[in-house]
Amino acid sequence: MFSDRFGLTQAVLEGRKTQTRRKVTLTLHEISEENELKEVCAEEIFLYEGAWLFKYKGKIYELPKENRPKYKVGEVVSIAQSYKDCGYSEIALDRSPKDFRIVRGTLGQSKGWKNKMFVRADACKHQICITNVRIERLQGISDEDCLAEGIIKGRVGCKHTHFMNAYYVPTMNLEPFCTPQEAYAALIDKVSGKGTWDSNPYVFVYDFEFVK
Repeated sequence: MFSDRFGLTQAVLEGRKTQTRRKVTLTLHEISEENELKEVCAEEIFLYEGAWLFKYKGKIYELPKENRPKYKVGEVVSIAQSYKDCGYSEIALDRSPKDFRIVRGTLGQSKGWKNKMFVRADACKHQICITNVRIERLQGISDEDCLAEGIIKGRVGCKHTHFMNAYYVPTMNLEPFCTPQEAYAALIDKVSGKGTWDSNPYVFVYDFEFVK
């Protein structure tokens, strides 16, 4: 759920990151005047009386189920980490998730020892609880929310300097930014791909708290 490369997982574990954003994936199609299928964008996406809706050509439609938020308020979500980062013993037995009587080797030999993509959710030792879900344009993020996303303020340099790296590593050459937004724009382009900030997509904003 969080990028290890830029220290976002560590920022969550330390309580410095309490918010995350996920792009709303809604692609509409219509026939052009040249009788070709083209992609178009919703004019607006919003929440109204508990329902996720979008507006297109002046009409209101319900957001398809597959495009709605992945997480709900009150939901507890595991923080993905490798078995090694979770603190498991390298010689602990790696059992099949379908039948625990089957031993596949040790955790140190498994793909999940260093890659969290191969670790079962129930094996993760830390969780967060979703406390709020809302929608906004990416560039609508406030300075306060930038800091909740893990942006560092005044960690190094002067107190007004901001850094996109959520976890300061002394050996890294950090680029300073004048505002939290500039730092977050650089971070989101690193995490989600170049041009993400400029495209200003709709995003689901998840507020969460660290459970354990």
